[in-house]
Amino acid sequence: MVQDPNTPTILYVTNPMCAWCYGFTPVVRRLAALWRGKLQVQVQLGNLQAYATESLQREERERLATSWHWVQQRTHQPFDFRFFLKRDYIFATEPACRALLCMRLLRPVLTLEVLRAMHSAFFADGLDLTDTRVLVQIAGLFGVSENLFMALFESEEVMQQLDDEFESVAQLGATNFPSVYLKTRQGAELVSKGFCQLYELEQRLLLHL
Repeated sequence: MVQDPNTPTILYVTNPMCAWCYGFTPVVRRLAALWRGKLQVQVQLGNLQAYATESLQREERERLATSWHWVQQRTHQPFDFRFFLKRDYIFATEPACRALLCMRLLRPVLTLEVLRAMHSAFFADGLDLTDTRVLVQIAGLFGVSENLFMALFESEEVMQQLDDEFESVAQLGATNFPSVYLKTRQGAELVSKGFCQLYELEQRLLLHL
């Protein structure tokens, strides 16, 4: 289906390993379904410790655990807290972001569904999104073969495209994930920063349309 170029477009700035994004993605999916044909949603990837090289320290683990509990209380999403039993875990989100970028290129209309699957795999099922084998499995759920996925995943072009996207998102001023922007002729207007419920997002969006 060809989209009307005049259809408003929002940018959903997110990260596959962001807990508040995990809670917010169902809101964006419902918005996309309710506003089908009247609104386009483009997923944009934000740099959340993308290139971390050191394992999580105690303070970071405690901060993450607190955040996960807050998200669970606010959104009622399931979490596998056994994650915090892992030792020497390097919380690097670049592989997951690169995998989502690959899937956005290969299955653009399913980007939100792939993001949902990645969120669920990491937060609810306890799977490791820094493990390429897990990323291949998720891609397979959407009909993408391992060979095709890995050819794209390991390409310098995709790595550069991801770096460019991190930079463009940073230039928007999107330092909090999730964030929602409305694309305009003048640039991008901030609609919402952080988690909110669907009715709040719709009200904020209507103020900008």
